[in-house]
Order: sequence, then C-alpha cells, then structure tokens
Amino acid sequence: MIQTLLVANRGEIACRIFRTCADLGIRTVAVFSDADEHALHTRLADTAVRLPGAAPADTYLRGDLIVRAALTAGADAVHPGYGFLSEHPGFARDVLAAGLTWIGPSPEAIEAMASKTRAKRLMGLEPLGEVTQGDLPVLVKAAAGGGGRGMRVVRRLDELPAALEGARAEAASAFGDGEVFVEPYIERGRHIEVQILADTHGTVWPLGTRDCSLQRRHQKVVEEAPAPGLPDRLANELRALAVRAARSVSYVGAGTVEFLVADGRAHFLEMNTRLQVEHPVTEAVFGLDLVAEQIRIAEGRALEKDPPRPRGHAIEARLYAEDPARDWAPQTGTLHRIAVPPGVRLDTGYTDGDTIGVHYDPMLAKAVAHAPTRAEAIRRLAGALEAAVLHGPVTNRDLLVRSLRHEEFTGGRMDTGFYDRHLPALTAPAPDPHAPLAAALADAHGRSRFGGWRNLPARPQSKRYEVAGQEVEVRYRHTRQGPAADGVRVVRVDAGTVVLEVDGVRRTFEVARYGDQVYVDGTRLTALPRFPDPAAQLAPGSLLAPMPGTVVRVAEGLAEGAAVAAGQPLIWLEAMKMQHQISAPAAGVLAALHAEPGQQVEPGLLLAVVRPE
Repeated sequence: MIQTLLVANRGEIACRIFRTCADLGIRTVAVFSDADEHALHTRLADTAVRLPGAAPADTYLRGDLIVRAALTAGADAVHPGYGFLSEHPGFARDVLAAGLTWIGPSPEAIEAMASKTRAKRLMGLEPLGEVTQGDLPVLVKAAAGGGGRGMRVVRRLDELPAALEGARAEAASAFGDGEVFVEPYIERGRHIEVQILADTHGTVWPLGTRDCSLQRRHQKVVEEAPAPGLPDRLANELRALAVRAARSVSYVGAGTVEFLVADGRAHFLEMNTRLQVEHPVTEAVFGLDLVAEQIRIAEGRALEKDPPRPRGHAIEARLYAEDPARDWAPQTGTLHRIAVPPGVRLDTGYTDGDTIGVHYDPMLAKAVAHAPTRAEAIRRLAGALEAAVLHGPVTNRDLLVRSLRHEEFTGGRMDTGFYDRHLPALTAPAPDPHAPLAAALADAHGRSRFGGWRNLPARPQSKRYEVAGQEVEVRYRHTRQGPAADGVRVVRVDAGTVVLEVDGVRRTFEVARYGDQVYVDGTRLTALPRFPDPAAQLAPGSLLAPMPGTVVRVAEGLAEGAAVAAGQPLIWLEAMKMQHQISAPAAGVLAALHAEPGQQVEPGLLLAVVRPE
C-alpha cells in the first residue's frame, strides 16, 4: 500500500491529486520551483521540496531532481500529473529504478504512444512527408506533449519553414523535445475523445466519450461528457478503437484516445498516456475518482468486469488569465479573489492573493457543472461563471459565458473552427453601463472622512475610468438627500455596495477596489487620473509589449533604419509556454529598436517604433 506520494507537477493538477490523497489517508510531497515557493500546491502538501530555478527546463522537467526529491522526502510513489514529464518514458524508468511506485502505464507503453508519430504508425497511419500545394492546409504538430503547444496551421507553402521553426522552439521549451511532424489539417471537425481505465489483470474500461471541440490555438477551452449528438454506431466505433489502442500496448492506468470526427468518420489523432485536464467531466458522469482509481491500480487492485453506468451530463470550462480580444495574450498580476457559487466544482491551483507569473500555463481554474441533462448543465455552468468573483488580471470568463450560450453550442453543432468564426462577436465589449457610476459613488463614499455624504460639497463631481478599452466619464451630484445622477435614483451607497434604481428596476452592485483597479460585479474598470500625463504620449507606429514575457527572437538582420513591410514579423515573445509574434503595423522604416533576445519585458514596454511610409 502506498503511504507517501510525490506529485511531479504543480498548480491545479497537483492540488487536485493532493485532495484525493487526503481522502485516502496518503501523505503528500510537493516539488516547487523558485517561482512557486508560495504557490497553493506548495502550501497544501504535507512536505515540499525545492527545485532551484524558475524555468521548466531547470525544474519540473528535471527528472533526476524529482526522483532525488522523492527519495529525500521519504515518498514511496510518484504521480506525474499531466504535462511536463508525464509522458516521458525515461522519467518513468528512473522512478521505477529508484524502487518507487509509478502511478501510470509502463515506460514501454508510454514510449509507444507518447510520440504522436510512433502512435500513428502503431495505428497503421503515417505523417506527411514532403508537403505539396495539394496537401494544404496542413498542421505542424509537436510529437511530444499536448495542450496546443508546438502547433501551427499552415495554409501557404511559403509559411511552412517559419511554422516548423516556431513549433520546434515552442515544443522544446514546453516539453524538452523539439520533434515535430506534419499532418493534414481537417477543417471544421469535432474533437472527440474516449477516456480509458485499465488494470494489471487485463480489464480495460472505455469510460464514454468527451467532446473537446471548443479550442483556441489548438488548446481546449470547453469540454463535455458525453459527446452530444454522436450516432450510436460512431460512439461504439470510437470506444472499440480506444480499447484496441490500449490493448495494443498492454496499457495500465488512466489514458485518453483522441480523434477528429468529420463527415461521420473517425480520424485517430493520438493517445495521451496520462490523466487529462478534462477528466472531471468523466468523473462526474460515471461517479468515479479517477486519481483514486489510478492509485488503486498501481497497488494491484483489479477493476470490476464492467464500468459503472453513466448518469447525466457534465461540462467543464477552463478559466484562463488571458485576453481573448487581444490574440489571447496571457495576463499576469495578483489574483485578489476567486470564487464560484455553490453547486459547481472548481479545480484550481490559486487562491486569494496569489500571484500569476509568466513561467507557466495561464490556466487559473476549471469550473465543472453536472446535471441530469445537457441543457441544465449548460445553464448551471454559464450562470455560475457569470456570477463568479474574479478580481485580478483579465480573464476569458465573459468569452466562456457567451460560448456556452451560443446557439451553435447549445444546439450541439460546434466544431474546432468555432472561435475562428465567432471570436469577434464573442469578445465585443459589453460592459454594464451603470458600473462606472456605481464605482464612482462607492469610491467617494469610501474616501469621505465621516463615511457619509453630508460634509461633501454640492458642486457636480466627475470620475474617469477605462472600461473595455474605452474611456468613460461619469458625473454625479451631492444633495441634501444624498448623491444623485441623471436618470438614476441612488437608493443606497457604501464603500462595497451600491443600490441603483433605473426606470423602476432596482439593482445591487458589489464593488471592490485594489489600487486603481475597480471591479463592479463582472465589470473590470481602471480608475484614470484626473489630469492625463503628457509624457505618456507615444510616437505613431510604436510597438508595445502586449504581455509580460521574454524576448526570444528578433528578426534576422533587423536594425534601425531598415525598411519593413506591413505585417512583417519583427519580434517574438514567449510567455506562459506560448510564443507570440509582433509584426509591423504598416510598411515603413524601423525608427527605433529596443528589444533584444533574452530581455524580460512587462506589458506596455516600448519594443520598437515603425515610422510609416
């Protein structure tokens, strides 16, 4: 029996595994980088071991350090979580060679399936060799890892070399393996997968299907179980193929077989030899704890002959610290508060007051709703996300709510091109028009010396905010009866709550302030200074860092005075395991270049200036 388990991972998945270990009476060991010294997973574990450094290559991708940490802390088992070393056969071998129990499939099974190229050959498929015009569009894809990293869609042959180079660099940074391959890109397919669970006694459970079609940058955003609208014939075929893949490598533990479904046909993608981010929807539908089952299987326990019966429908949405309206740019800063209403499962690696840094994935949490029907699960999850308290960096919360309520999603007609078609509409600003007034009134009340209004002057007051990229000025007055504004009856005000009545409809606004950031229910505002700083004006053509990160590359030969074309890639930034390209906004001359490889940048830092022709 396992007594002490080390999780070779961080963040949300480490916290989720620790929760199950606590239920089973297993002691836990965390590993943490310098950037994660105060992270939630570090604080939750019974014991924590430092991995010196911050970059994944120096910490969570160092199998030798992790095995040493397990032995030093007295662990007798290692769980890899997902990502990092979870699909590295060499790491699994090192764990076993150290006399530790490995929570996962055999190194041989990982080796057979962890490389997508080898997995395809095992299933009788071959990647593309030399790409021709007739093969387009194609997908450049990392052979190792997952999570959408190291992937590029190529629609023109002249884009292929840059896509290969970018995918290799991103894959090497995220997984420690820069191997990539090319395969046909299927437009408007559905991403369907089958969860499997297998023991050491020959039993393999296919635990239903999941639909993971809503993706950005080939990374899943919304997942659900079971996959809606699949014909029984196709669902049975997918389950049979998944079992065949598992048996072909004598698989043990939890794994996932992924497919693209188009025109009623299933196209094998890969087998993930680990737990998936979206495993909670399967847990909800089948009433299982997949982590507990992984541990029991590693201890030699046999599964029942047949899996439990599925019940109801479950949907998961991933909350990311990113701005979907700005090319999904990752966001950093202090997460002041995170909470969702009761009745929805929240798996997270953060808690109030934690810092979101630049080194790791921008996922904040996963929210999961389970209900008797799909429609009820959608309503429950959308309502909970809408009511969630998220005070901190910009997130994709509004996008998730709108996605869940979109007619294509509610009708079960979504595919992997969903965001390509609908992103502008889903990210159009729609702030609450009365949020600035509520923010201004709460702020004035909070700054009043006596906590009321009677000692404030009666002259008109104004306050400026930035809301959804737009500057808004709000005006109000102080009267003997209290504050007043045109067209609005102010019912009650204090520093944290404002009650307004408009056309006879009364609403309560919850207000929270952290420095110049103000949150009014789900609306995020930035308080602006009364008099703008003239020094803040920038020259036309200024290119600013859209996010925090590291300059990993500057275009070859780029120097001040060089001519540049509109859309020409100039600078590459890396943040949260993803590379982002900054291009010339117009044809012109490079008037200034302040970026250099290895430079750490913050949002808004001037990187270059292109003087338009």
